[in-house]
Amino acid sequence: MPSVTLPPKENALFKRILRCYEHKQYRNGLKFCKQILSNQKFAEHGETLAMKGLTLNCLGRKEEAYDLVRRGLRNDLKSHVCWHVYGLLQRSDKKYDEAIKCYRNALKWDKDNLQILRDLSLLQIQMRDLEGYRETRYQLLQLRPAQRASWIGYAIAYHLLEDYEMAAKIVEEFRKTQQTSPDKVDYEYSELLLYQNQLLREAGLNKEALDHLTNYEKQICDKLAVEETRGELLLKLDRAGEATEVYHRLLERNPENWSYYQGLEKALKPKSVEEKQKIYEDAWVKYPKGLVPRRLPLNFLTGEKFRECLDRYLRMNFSKGCPPVFTTLKSLCHQKDKVAIIEELVVGYEKSLRTCKMFNQNDDGKTEPPTTLLWVQYFLAQHFNHIGKQTLALEYINTAIESTPTLIELFLIKAKIYKHAGNIREAARWMDEAQALDTADRFINSKCAKYLLKAGLIKEAEEMCSKFTREGTSAVENLNEMQCMWFQTECALAYKSLNKYGEALKKCHEIERHFVEITDDQFDFHTYCMRKMTLRSYVDLLNLEDVLRMHPFYFKAARTAIEIYLSLHDNPLSDDNKESQADNANLTDKELKKLRNKQRRAQKKAQLEEEKKNAEKEKQLKNQKKKKEEDEEEIGGPKEELIPEKLAKVENPLEEAVKFLTPLKNLVKNKIDTHLLAFEIYLRKEKYLLMLQSVKRAYSLDPDHPWLHQCLVRFFKGVSDSKDMPEAVQTVLKLEITKLFGESDPKTFNKNFLSKHANSIPHRVAAAKMMVFLDPSSEGMAAELATSLNESLTGRTIQTCTEVLQALRDGSLGSQQEKILESYRVACHGIYYPYALAFMPPSYQDNSAVTTNGDLSPCDHEDMPNEM
Repeated sequence: MPSVTLPPKENALFKRILRCYEHKQYRNGLKFCKQILSNQKFAEHGETLAMKGLTLNCLGRKEEAYDLVRRGLRNDLKSHVCWHVYGLLQRSDKKYDEAIKCYRNALKWDKDNLQILRDLSLLQIQMRDLEGYRETRYQLLQLRPAQRASWIGYAIAYHLLEDYEMAAKIVEEFRKTQQTSPDKVDYEYSELLLYQNQLLREAGLNKEALDHLTNYEKQICDKLAVEETRGELLLKLDRAGEATEVYHRLLERNPENWSYYQGLEKALKPKSVEEKQKIYEDAWVKYPKGLVPRRLPLNFLTGEKFRECLDRYLRMNFSKGCPPVFTTLKSLCHQKDKVAIIEELVVGYEKSLRTCKMFNQNDDGKTEPPTTLLWVQYFLAQHFNHIGKQTLALEYINTAIESTPTLIELFLIKAKIYKHAGNIREAARWMDEAQALDTADRFINSKCAKYLLKAGLIKEAEEMCSKFTREGTSAVENLNEMQCMWFQTECALAYKSLNKYGEALKKCHEIERHFVEITDDQFDFHTYCMRKMTLRSYVDLLNLEDVLRMHPFYFKAARTAIEIYLSLHDNPLSDDNKESQADNANLTDKELKKLRNKQRRAQKKAQLEEEKKNAEKEKQLKNQKKKKEEDEEEIGGPKEELIPEKLAKVENPLEEAVKFLTPLKNLVKNKIDTHLLAFEIYLRKEKYLLMLQSVKRAYSLDPDHPWLHQCLVRFFKGVSDSKDMPEAVQTVLKLEITKLFGESDPKTFNKNFLSKHANSIPHRVAAAKMMVFLDPSSEGMAAELATSLNESLTGRTIQTCTEVLQALRDGSLGSQQEKILESYRVACHGIYYPYALAFMPPSYQDNSAVTTNGDLSPCDHEDMPNEM
């Protein structure tokens, strides 16, 4: 159908519709649409129908919007407005590829439309279609050569395509058009100059970059960036003398910056340890209160020089009362000789301070205040906790708490010691004690909530967080709105440990949505940064967004979700009460009665609270509804609600797991867990070539990883047992297996692995599990192999021993292992891990319900072991 030209009156109304849309006055826009469409002559006017649909979409009426826009498009296929509107609609639904197609169609009918070109360029940079982005920006530059956004956008296109020289030339051509006085302070022009300098450096033109910096130094506002950049460039150009002067000036500005000392080292090029130490000794004289020049030499000094330097550093910190001193030295803890010196010195300080209030009895009469001893004991508690001697750590921290029972940091460390000792319930109790000392401290509040979640106390953690969340709404909703991902990650893990898979998946999907929102939020910056000239930050933002899902929060959420989906595939939930049955399956009648009483009390309490806040909530809901109706900014309507029951009963859990896996495979290739999780998915999907790909990638990272060994054994067995596999695939698999591993027989492979790692407990456990997997009759030998606690064996940790205990329970090491399980638990509890909850007697497990009131648990009673 050909385009219908509106007469002047209707045309004026249509222009008002456009203005209403631009100013987000959607309801007024709908009135004007109705005025045009109510006229029989224009009832099917394509562009008006399209604009009505776009307006309805902004009000959340998505289905009506799509119907109207498609109808409008059918009525006027040659209208650039209809195609543009359809593109905007697709963009609001995050269908960026479809939106780009719509914009390209719109440009066929109006190739020089600036607004469509701008919208197209936004989508192209959002989707990282860099070649297309460059072409679109070139068109915009030709159409509007006087606008700076045209030049900058074109330069950024070349920058992102890594043609740095061309980008620098474009910026230079634009810079020449700028009429700026050398004496005038212009932040936007300053940012342009710094961006141009960045381009020159990335192009490898260091000489030109240095000259550029010198020429325009007066017009750059960020003087610190100028000095830091100059120092880097002088080092690259091997002008050591000038670089030395620059770094000396920077150190005068901030003597606590590690990178300035590293730059000074590179400039002075010390040929020996003595010369290197001289650099820092000069800094001690110049900056007597500086801590960094006293800390950095500890990285390269050894022996007596290390002891002497460390002695000075520790005395200064302990006298001042510096709580983070252990944190600053933690990076040295992988060097055993240095750890021994640290321990010897600080234990000596503690003994001497207790007897004569001096660091050393041979000191010249200078006594220390009582707080010095306190910080020494605080340090020792952290030190012994870090090296796995929790009993000693507890002794020191308890002594410190007795002397100063009001210092929050002491309770924090006590909680951390219990956590590392394997008793998260006791850790949560002590963290609650710390929180009670300062209820206005958000950091302590968050820490306490985190520990409560680790202990499985989700309700208590929510209540703890509610002290700092918005009033009138639940803490969980508010934390989700604020994208508080540490809380959601810990919640997901807590629900998973309680077998509440639906709730856990809800948290994982919420985190996934946060990352999608962060990616979508780029849209606001594509135009803003060019307008405000924050170009260096803009490029950094784009680079960050490209690797966003490398973040640990996403990895943890994805891993948790994948593990749950794998579990749901292996054991799907069949009825509504499955999750609660999983919770109650192992409880006795007494425990069930206790649980039900607790649930009834909680229900009654919740009911009272609900009644109390009912009126306030109703009022708030009305206000929220009104606000939502008036809020014209939301495009695309509300999101689909995440319902735990639906998430736990998904039809194809493996496909859902792949959705979480794909970003990890693209961005977290350097973590072996990524490829092993991929293997677990493909094993269940029986995708042998993808299984091969996963184990090959994992093998290149760590060929001796225990989990990888279990994957390989199952892979070899699957390949040898499979009968439906195509011959070509079987040939490829056998060739690759022989080429990579030299052995395809799973039993022989397992035997060789065991002989190679006979002294490592994690490897012995992996081999023992595979022994039972391949031959169930070998469970006696496998259990003996896995449960050995010989002192000569390496790799014994709480996690590994807990894994052995779990394997004895779930049948991974054989079906009849009750006696071995109990003897193993007793050995772990009595000799190695007396505080660990996993190895406590059943009587302790029954009586150790956590209460957040600061009461001590049986771990603090006299009948507990005193040695680890």
